[in-house]
Amino acid sequence: MNKPERLPLARNEFADDFAAARGFSGARGLSFEEPLIFEIGRPETTGVDLDEPAPFDDRLGGLERADPIGLPGLSEPEAVRHYVRLSQKNYSIDANLYPLGSCTMKHNPRFNEAAARLPGFCDVHPLQPASTVRGALELMDELAHWLMEMTGMAAAALSPRAGAHGEACGMMAIKAAIEARGEAASRRVVLAPDSAHGTNPASAALVGFEARVVPCGADGRVDLAALKARLGADVAALMLTNPNTCGLFERDVVEIAEAVHAAGAYFYCDGANFNALVGKVRPGDLGVDAMHINLHKTFSTPHGGGGPGAGPVVFSARLAPFAPIPFVRRDGERIALVEQVEPGSRSFGRMAAFHGQMGMFVRAFAYMISHGSDGMAQATEDAVLNANYLRASLKDLMSQPFGDQICMHEVLFDEAWLKGTGVSTLDFAKAMIDEGYHPMTIYFPLVVHGAMLVEPTESESKASLDLFVATLRDLAFSALEGDVERFSQAPRHAPRGRVDETRAARKPILKWTPPSGG
Repeated sequence: MNKPERLPLARNEFADDFAAARGFSGARGLSFEEPLIFEIGRPETTGVDLDEPAPFDDRLGGLERADPIGLPGLSEPEAVRHYVRLSQKNYSIDANLYPLGSCTMKHNPRFNEAAARLPGFCDVHPLQPASTVRGALELMDELAHWLMEMTGMAAAALSPRAGAHGEACGMMAIKAAIEARGEAASRRVVLAPDSAHGTNPASAALVGFEARVVPCGADGRVDLAALKARLGADVAALMLTNPNTCGLFERDVVEIAEAVHAAGAYFYCDGANFNALVGKVRPGDLGVDAMHINLHKTFSTPHGGGGPGAGPVVFSARLAPFAPIPFVRRDGERIALVEQVEPGSRSFGRMAAFHGQMGMFVRAFAYMISHGSDGMAQATEDAVLNANYLRASLKDLMSQPFGDQICMHEVLFDEAWLKGTGVSTLDFAKAMIDEGYHPMTIYFPLVVHGAMLVEPTESESKASLDLFVATLRDLAFSALEGDVERFSQAPRHAPRGRVDETRAARKPILKWTPPSGG
């Protein structure tokens, strides 16, 4: 009797070490290796029957395709499985704690999603007559009202699509206000801390300002003396994030605002970290003139792969006349969408084709009404409490660049504690993947060497935080005890191992080509 022949590895010849780790099928338990669709598809087959087209006049002018299109052919179940398996490779807040600092990757109740899918909201079209979308306009008006109420501001623009777009909106309003004062030629400078989000100076430059840096002090906050020394008749605005990117509240914010206003400039606040202030502090009361609010971070769907963003901007009374169109106007029971700059208006005009991201408006409003003012204030308190719980639980092992200070919604560590271990911030982050956690934000803010910025948000229970802390402590002890191999080869258990990220960014492979002989 002949000995049965061992079948070749399914689909692809994976590397020997990978096959040994994953087994014959390429799977690790129920975690499947998933090749590109071109590698599993068969160009000669298709799941769709297409009839030969009837005779027609070719109007392509000789530009028609001469070679086969080369699309992969799969049955319907194969196609579904392929994309489901790809989706399972996305780390998400539904899978585990998502500790990205400065990003607010919080859980969002499914109620928000259900509300956004209600008929009348999910199926409205921006070109519909306003008379047919009165409910949507009513919601936009209510949303704008509560954004102004929570921030202590006089006007709101809903059309900006995300944070950087909101920054540009605020800068355009400030530019219009300066032009109205006849100071466009002299006020050309916008100041920003050296720890600012990179989009701050970029947004200022986008609208024609010159961005200049204000240094941080030894405590991680803006150096007040240095800021005052830089203020002058050439300054148009200050762009400040509060709480700042180091996770610290700018204690001198009122004095900062007074100094900026005394110099004849405007105070723009980056609202990316508003999740640490809602229901507790109104930025308008601190002297802020304009602030964008990431609805997709503070009030609903996490940004990134979660879908479209929204970055409404709120304005103080000083800047309200320069806010963009469109906006919703209420006159008693009458509500209207103002889409044209009216005679005598000082609005800088339109900055987006339509009136904003309706789906995010609904999600954010659903979040607000379901939480209520007390619930949103508690969310803020819990976000700050959770970050400080992590700080207190890890401070004996992991160093903090600005000392052991009470933080706000996120806690910042650096790699000073790793000195001499042979383990870097990047190594530590990669090892977290093997433990089932997405790494925290690393190497940002740039003012901190080897930064590790962690934001647990209010979503996490003490139990989930305790497991996260235990995991980080275990990794920390391994690093301090010299177990460099645990880090240098990480991640071992992810579908892909350590990649050359610099090379991948600079020389991406954007087109699949069949292997030679394939």
